[in-house]
Amino acid sequence: MFQGIEHTAIASPDPQRLAQWYVDHLGFTVNWRPEGSTTVFVKARNGSMIEIIEARKDSPEMAGHMRDAGLRHLAIQVADFASAYDSLQRAGIRFLTEPETHNGNTVAFFTDCDGNILHLLHREKPLE
Repeated sequence: MFQGIEHTAIASPDPQRLAQWYVDHLGFTVNWRPEGSTTVFVKARNGSMIEIIEARKDSPEMAGHMRDAGLRHLAIQVADFASAYDSLQRAGIRFLTEPETHNGNTVAFFTDCDGNILHLLHREKPLE
């Protein structure tokens, strides 16, 4: 019956700008823009999607720490960690942590242009 997560939504003060950031820096493509709406769906190469919706004008500032309650990060899977990391660094992306490798998995945390936490991830063996 339940098949899994089709997309995750992020509320942004500027959905178009955030969607373009995912296109420019992470290789996503714009998948769908509902007519008459500021919402944008972006899709990754592996088929996962993010729905970017307009944030309320009076919404409180989001929690910015990796262990605050709620959804804390999106993991961005890469085939070549070093190349992806270098590409993001050259683009001026702000990393929250240095790369670390444990049990064959290499990770580093960074933020998108709205301050949402992302997790750059290369797994030696996929989780099962």
